[in-house]
Amino acid sequence: MDTLTRKAYELRKDILEMVYRSKAGHIGGDLSVIDILTVLYFDQMNVSPENFHDSNRDRFLLSKGHCADALFCVLGEKGFYDKQEAIHTFSQYGSKFIGHPNTEINGVEINSGSLGHGLSIGVGMALAAKMDKKSYRTYVVIGDGEMAEGSNYEAMMAAGHYHLNNLCATIDLNGLQISGTTDDVMSSSSLAEKFKAFHWNVIEVEDGNNCQLLKAAYEAAKKCLDKPTLVLANTTKGKGVSYMENAASWHHGVMTEEQYKQAVEEIEKVLA
Repeated sequence: MDTLTRKAYELRKDILEMVYRSKAGHIGGDLSVIDILTVLYFDQMNVSPENFHDSNRDRFLLSKGHCADALFCVLGEKGFYDKQEAIHTFSQYGSKFIGHPNTEINGVEINSGSLGHGLSIGVGMALAAKMDKKSYRTYVVIGDGEMAEGSNYEAMMAAGHYHLNNLCATIDLNGLQISGTTDDVMSSSSLAEKFKAFHWNVIEVEDGNNCQLLKAAYEAAKKCLDKPTLVLANTTKGKGVSYMENAASWHHGVMTEEQYKQAVEEIEKVLA
């Protein structure tokens, strides 16, 4: 098992503990997006606790902010704060580690959770980098259900118009949202064609939970010099836990003790 994949599965254990302890969390999406976050934070992005206030750091925006628990585990693992504090106090009264990202937490760039805004903010950051002649890159992670928000399409149009090759968006294409399949609620088909129509470079990743395929996609994105890039990551909701995989009921869910033990055992078998 390669280092990034092992890291992603270790972080899955952290997410499971965080959600089990708090009895809250959007665990299905956490488990689909964690490989994306792992590759970005531990392989691709120039961002760390040491350079977080450097104006030339890379920016990361979690537009699908309901998956904050995954981001909090990653930032803790990266050293922005005590990860155990996040795991033990997530979604508890008085904790700063609430259900969505907020800028009181070291390492978080924006408050998010109201869907459809992350890409627009990312466009602004990428355009600012161009104007200021800065070399940093901006990364935005979007949910596929979130693509029903019309504001995304204005942002797509602006990014293509301004040739923001320093902007990379990723869609966590797990095919499910809180009320069912994304195709049934509001079809997200032809996303690649839609982004291409707005002058984006599109890289499709057949297995968006494969860290090495994701790494190759982000490396390719850096080589595109005339337009923004979309990484379309075909992921599995609940990836790594058999009874959660491809189940809309686990968009948000609370595990029993027995379910938690089973989930941890399944992750540990992969890590063994």
